[in-house]
Amino acid sequence: MKKISATDALDLSIPERIQLVEDIWDTIAAKAYSLELTEEEKKIIDARLEKYHQNPELGSPWEDVYKRIVSRQ
Repeated sequence: MKKISATDALDLSIPERIQLVEDIWDTIAAKAYSLELTEEEKKIIDARLEKYHQNPELGSPWEDVYKRIVSRQ
């Protein structure tokens, strides 16, 4: 496989760059199982899950969160 630099990628057309990004993402997604969380990340997730179990009504539905994010733009 020929290696290309970021500068080389800028010489590609926009559709070619989009395809390149998609191809790169596919190679990452194919090996996502090999990514491991750090102990700190696991602790954060466990703590957030515990808070959710203590009060599941406290959070916001994704749709509401999305609307808040979009309205700020």
